[in-house]
Amino acid sequence: MPDFEKIAYADGEVALTGLLARPAGPAKAAVLVYPTIMNPTASVLDKAQDLAAKGYLAMVADFYGKVPASFDQSREFAMEIRATPEQYRQRLRASVKALATIEGAQGLPLGAIGFCMGGQAVLELAREGAPLFAVVSFHGLLNTDMPAEPGAVSSRILICHGDADPMVPREQVLKFWEEMDRAGADWHFHSYAGVKHGFTNPAPNDNPATDYDANADRQSWAAMCSLFDEVLGAD
Repeated sequence: MPDFEKIAYADGEVALTGLLARPAGPAKAAVLVYPTIMNPTASVLDKAQDLAAKGYLAMVADFYGKVPASFDQSREFAMEIRATPEQYRQRLRASVKALATIEGAQGLPLGAIGFCMGGQAVLELAREGAPLFAVVSFHGLLNTDMPAEPGAVSSRILICHGDADPMVPREQVLKFWEEMDRAGADWHFHSYAGVKHGFTNPAPNDNPATDYDANADRQSWAAMCSLFDEVLGAD
């Protein structure tokens, strides 16, 4: 993978590999990119490269330290790391530490974005008060076994959600809104009518719950860029 630097890190005894994309000039911030349940895929890697083109140091995190051979196997891997909320968050913290300590990232503001399971991951970090300037969830899962405590969330939060996503029904959406209000979080929620899960991934698949939507993909990415500019200051 010549366009990415491999960043070795670990969660305890589990060896992990981040994929780092560097901007052409000085980075204005460092952004973690959490992939889908399948771990890094072509569409997620493309998003990381786009972040680098926009001046960000972007690292695609590694959930498992191994590549699932199928969607069913990815679910098994995900169940292993999500056995408890603390175990899950420990895996996520390892990637935050890895990005924060690489050459060129020291002292930079840290942010995080994620897709599907990765969207859930960035919200888990926000819930526990990770020092991130913003987190952005794209068609992410909104449920948690460890809701945010009042005053715990310091990150700006942007949720980009397909309103026709069968994996995240409206009951889960409303529960998330109420959780964020109780926590006193600074959150924005963008919902795209008629849009399903996985709307940022143009690769064809046979999962009826997912479908690419070019408008939602474009609008959600623009919303992320706008938020980052607002928090960090546009050039």
